[in-house]
Amino acid sequence: MLKQSSLGPDNYTFNFVILACANCSWLVSGRQIHNWVVKNGLVLVDAHVQTALVRLYAECKVWMIPRRCGLASEALKVFRDMLVTGFEPDDFCVATGLAACAHLGALRQGNWIHEYVKKRTGLKADVFIGTALVDMYAKCGCIDLAVEAFEGMPKRNVVSWAAMIGGFAAHGYATNAIHSLERMQLDDGLRPDGVVLLAVLMACTHAGLLEKGKLLLDNMKTQYGIVPKHEHYSCVIDLLCKAGRLNEALKLIRRMPMKPLASVWGALLSGCRIHNDVDLAELAVKNLLQLENDVRGEEVGAYVQLSNIYLGARRSEDAIRIRKMIGESGIKKTPGCSMIEVDGKVNEFVSGDVSHSHQAWICAMLDLISADSIQDPFQIMLNGLHT
Repeated sequence: MLKQSSLGPDNYTFNFVILACANCSWLVSGRQIHNWVVKNGLVLVDAHVQTALVRLYAECKVWMIPRRCGLASEALKVFRDMLVTGFEPDDFCVATGLAACAHLGALRQGNWIHEYVKKRTGLKADVFIGTALVDMYAKCGCIDLAVEAFEGMPKRNVVSWAAMIGGFAAHGYATNAIHSLERMQLDDGLRPDGVVLLAVLMACTHAGLLEKGKLLLDNMKTQYGIVPKHEHYSCVIDLLCKAGRLNEALKLIRRMPMKPLASVWGALLSGCRIHNDVDLAELAVKNLLQLENDVRGEEVGAYVQLSNIYLGARRSEDAIRIRKMIGESGIKKTPGCSMIEVDGKVNEFVSGDVSHSHQAWICAMLDLISADSIQDPFQIMLNGLHT
């Protein structure tokens, strides 16, 4: 009889197990292992594990690798290096390069890849690449180009429609998103899945279409045969909170068939801040802090919002007490991060970081733009360069 070993799996073990999942196209099992290696930091430090994950998603025909890898810039660099060394990318490599551009907001580089696809006879903007193009253009702010790429696809699947509807939702075109839900059924004979319906709910949330959002949630199971998940409830709860119907949102939270996660209580807390409801805010914070997953950033954010709500209600002593508690706890919120592409180069900015080579000029320009008395900040900046 074999004795149970106390040794845990190492990088090499995960590498071979992920490759085994890739060879058998076991996507669900592979994703479970992916979650484990991310949780333990292996995906960020081991090149073999990273390569095995790429192989897994390629074999399973998943055109966008989950962003948990956090290596979009590195992926784009590898794609460029591959072209420079003379290797011709296949559909999967092109789609992955476009996904990296979408994540980084690198429109210029994404447009260059699009032109490359047009010129290469072996590559066509089929469902695989076409969907990646739609997603890239939408996430880079060019919804017109996303629609052009979408309408130019010879064939579309549910993922393609989800990307297009998600683009409409992100840009505030709720009517287009709802119309697309009807089109995918009439034009292509496709039934929407949970991802598509989530995108439509997000569109309703951005546009404040409360009744449409509530009706869609109520009809998901009967009309489409899809049981609403946590993210669907979260969208409608956020919609209710933004409309000021906080008590109705709380009732929906209590009717949820699953345990509410941080996104739900966070939405209620944000609504409480907008509409200055202190009692419900305290309830939301209490439930946020009782979640099994102790996310320190969520905890800080909840306390900060509660402090601001106290200030809005002129309860300054309570606000000071919360701020003092944050300082004494030593917990810190994960700093915000944003990226922008300039002249084909992606610049990353992290809150509180002053390491950018043009930090002084950037701050000076922001000061000029925000000054009411300045009529032409760019001209003043140019004048400063010549002095």
